[in-house]
Amino acid sequence: MPTPSAAVIIPAYNEEPGIARVIADIPGDLVSEIIVVDNGSTDGTALKAQEAGARVVFQPERGYGAACLAGIAALPPGTEVVLFLDGDYSDDPAQAKDLLRTLEERQADLVLGSRTRGGPEPGSLTPQQRFGNWLSTTIIRLIYGHAYTDLGPFRAIRREALSRLDMQDRTYGWTVEMQVKALQQGLKVVEIPVSYRPRLGRSKVSGTLSGTVKAGFKILWTIARLSLRHRLG
Repeated sequence: MPTPSAAVIIPAYNEEPGIARVIADIPGDLVSEIIVVDNGSTDGTALKAQEAGARVVFQPERGYGAACLAGIAALPPGTEVVLFLDGDYSDDPAQAKDLLRTLEERQADLVLGSRTRGGPEPGSLTPQQRFGNWLSTTIIRLIYGHAYTDLGPFRAIRREALSRLDMQDRTYGWTVEMQVKALQQGLKVVEIPVSYRPRLGRSKVSGTLSGTVKAGFKILWTIARLSLRHRLG
């Protein structure tokens, strides 16, 4: 079976400490391009990414979803699979090969890297992240009957499936929007365990009380909004 053309999108905001290491550890023989979306960084993120061999796209509108959408818009023609990965080196970029292999072997549309199943290192997931994951995935299971274990950022999705999802969220609801819409669209979704370590640099969301509250509210609101819209047709 031929290997599909895969590209990596890395949303990044002030990730100078880890971005070059992330890029260096991505299996270069498996991806055609690495796109780093600089989301308004005030440090050397863009320069470090360029020096490491990535193509840098600038998205001044702050927001995780806005950065991901800018990366999608910049995908080269012929891209068949899109990998999403954070720029803080908390995920192991080398495990991209596991996501891509699972996508092909299981004939999946979406493969999610589950940090909770992979045994995260001490200090890598905050108590509020663990609780938020549990609450969100529990609500999704009660509504859709699908037992997700994580809303982690490390994921691979076929380009055709991604287009069908018509992603819209521009902030904290991006990951859960993808997972809920995947169920609504009847995509074949597979989770695999991935390792997770403490990030390099300071967290912009879980590291602050306001960021945690905003993210938690947006995630729950996104689940409710998408479920209601789907029911109403």
